[in-house]
Amino acid sequence: MRVGGPYGPYRQSERTGLYREHANRLLETGHAYRCFCSFERLQDLARQRQLDGLPGEYDRACCDMPREEADDRAHRGEKHVIRLKSPKVYPVLNDLVYDKVEDNRKNNEEASNSGVTYEDPVLLKSDGRPTYHLANVVDDHEMKITSVIRGSEWMGSTPKHLYLYQAFGWKPPAFAHVGLLQDKLGQKLSKRNLDVDISAYRRLGVFPGALVNFLVLLGWSHREESDVMTMEELIQRIDLRFTRGNTIVALEKLWFLQRVHAKLVIDRGGKEFEDLVDRVHGYVKTHLTDLERIDFLKGVDLRQYVERILRADIKNYTTPEEFIQRNWYFFAPMLNSYYSIRTREGKAIHTVAIGELLKVIAELRQLKPEAWKSSVIQNEIARLVAAAGEEGVEVGSGVSAERQTRERGKQKGKWNTAIHHYLRWALAEGSGGATVADMMEILGREECLSRLDRAANLASHSREGAR
Repeated sequence: MRVGGPYGPYRQSERTGLYREHANRLLETGHAYRCFCSFERLQDLARQRQLDGLPGEYDRACCDMPREEADDRAHRGEKHVIRLKSPKVYPVLNDLVYDKVEDNRKNNEEASNSGVTYEDPVLLKSDGRPTYHLANVVDDHEMKITSVIRGSEWMGSTPKHLYLYQAFGWKPPAFAHVGLLQDKLGQKLSKRNLDVDISAYRRLGVFPGALVNFLVLLGWSHREESDVMTMEELIQRIDLRFTRGNTIVALEKLWFLQRVHAKLVIDRGGKEFEDLVDRVHGYVKTHLTDLERIDFLKGVDLRQYVERILRADIKNYTTPEEFIQRNWYFFAPMLNSYYSIRTREGKAIHTVAIGELLKVIAELRQLKPEAWKSSVIQNEIARLVAAAGEEGVEVGSGVSAERQTRERGKQKGKWNTAIHHYLRWALAEGSGGATVADMMEILGREECLSRLDRAANLASHSREGAR
């Protein structure tokens, strides 16, 4: 990572001399003044202003102090701050998102018990440190910043900053204020709540490309057909067409983009994909400590095994932890529960009798070890579905071809659902993830046949098999 550049130092604590120099420049031109008011006096003034229902501004008690007197008191070490002498009307902000924005606060006299007051914000604190008002203007000018994009919470302060640019005789940068990021409760994202802790996303294994894609979309009204964009595409397409108002951060979108970017990582290959395999492989070794006891994993190259599962189930990948939880059946023996053709709500998934189903499934045993490949298995399942679908179709001169086709389609659909539902239960206890054919190739013929034998025994003695 590159550190530094031609406009350092970059720590604010190392730039205090620069801020003091520019604050003194404002003193010399009459755009600022020293304020020696005590904390107690300022509190009393603010309290009175609050009682009057007015904002807590300042009465310029020190503004007309002769320059020599103020400098002498400062030279003798008397505690003070430096305030901006604000104008009666601030400059108009022409924002790249919100267009023309005028500041409604004017330093006109107000009749109140606290007398005439002015905004006059502090630029340099009594300890010599700058406020944001001074620091951001000085830093942006010295670092030759031409465009400033920041949260809309600072839009109300930007007229002050524009006035500071005028006071220094500098050309201001272009300003674009974008909405704040909020959670689903409408609260601003907080470092305290780790909402914006980038390291947390790194630890989870979120791809940098997915995170950048997600962040750029927040509040951006692009005109592309898809939200999925690589870094190169984002650089080419980004503009300042942002929505006005705050943006709700929905992390569901991040996980959607993570799954899509995972597919892009595999398609690109190279180091990024190798790093992904290493990350998941490391997680498996750390969290699944009993793998050497599992018979079907003995002698297996674990890293290659993990890579094969990743390729088969990449469309669902989000994090290593979630990957292992979803694909647990690749790393553990079966514990099959009883077989059921009904959903939790009691609705039948299919109507094929278990005896008929087991006869069809048994034909998968005919596949030789050298043919135990995903594509071959998929073709064999399709053949079994087609063959089973022909049974029960009424034929004859009195049955129209259209009716036969329609009935054949229904039968195939019924058998396709039944076979895939049964195989996923038998091999993975109904878990999602890779396709059944990919699952069978990765597990291997011996392990699949062992699981199918166990499942057949359980299914035969289940309530469905007893019918």
